[in-house]
Amino acid sequence: MPHVDIVQLLVSPVHRLAGRPGDGLPDLPPGELVATAQVRAGLGIVGDRYFDRPAHRDASVTLMAVERLPRPDPAGADLLRTRRNVLLRGVDIDAFIGATVYLDCGAGPVDLEVRSAARPCAWMDTTLGPGAQRALRGGGGVRCRPLTDGVLTVGPAVFGVRDGAGLRAPR
Repeated sequence: MPHVDIVQLLVSPVHRLAGRPGDGLPDLPPGELVATAQVRAGLGIVGDRYFDRPAHRDASVTLMAVERLPRPDPAGADLLRTRRNVLLRGVDIDAFIGATVYLDCGAGPVDLEVRSAARPCAWMDTTLGPGAQRALRGGGGVRCRPLTDGVLTVGPAVFGVRDGAGLRAPR
């Protein structure tokens, strides 16, 4: 079972980037990067804007690999700028679309059905820098449906695959 690191967790109670990217980066609410996130099966991350929203239940948790960031330095490019919930180091999560994976931070596994790509939008060029949207195509993270309740924490975790049906070949 591979060990990975959860580099950051973001729980955002509001839609963070509204308006047009050309208008520049708005002030972002403080306190969204957290050390621990509570996940509820079929609902999402407690306190997040997509928690228990019918339109988002199949994609309420987003994961991204820090290695895919144009500047893979969490101090310079982080979840505050990408609007994903979980930033991982050590696994190419984009290769697991169609699989059921788990993260275990020591309190038991959190199972996630990796449903689709989290496609980068035009905001990436504003938040991460020019060319970021293009650079993140095929590597902008994944949208997941949580299958079990559990807790995710920043730090080391065990990553595994429960079911790899439809799994894309790793790049």
